[in-house]
Amino acid sequence: MSVMADIAASYRGPVPVLRRRIAGEQESRALAILMAGCVLLFIAQWPRLSRQAFETGAEVQMLIGGSLMALVFMLPLILYVLAGLSHAIARVFGGKATPYAARMALFWALLASAPVFLLNGLMEGFVGPSLQTSLTSALALAVFLWFWLAGLFAVERGTS
Repeated sequence: MSVMADIAASYRGPVPVLRRRIAGEQESRALAILMAGCVLLFIAQWPRLSRQAFETGAEVQMLIGGSLMALVFMLPLILYVLAGLSHAIARVFGGKATPYAARMALFWALLASAPVFLLNGLMEGFVGPSLQTSLTSALALAVFLWFWLAGLFAVERGTS
């Protein structure tokens, strides 16, 4: 299936999609999924950064540059460490997955939840601080955690 179809299918059930995605371990595929997710998170920040620049008089290019450094260059390294830690903790409790499967559970969760993060970015940029923006932020975090933890538990347990 295409990436877009798999993202849509993840909202119906993340585990079967993850199982298809981890078949035939390829670290290049994992890195591509991670970088696509990080780039989408970076793009999701643009409306918020534009609003911030308008309200504070800061240079929007500087804000975007800082966001680029954080989300596209630093976040992938942090997520590799987080995936390793989550896999190590799962191993202590009897996890059976490969390190690749644990990484893919996290990386796919990031990419699959990107549409909700894009919506959250629009809310932060156009609506600003409000209850609706806070609810959208909570929804984005909940979707990400749902995808990640459901996938991680499934691959670590070795269940379908």
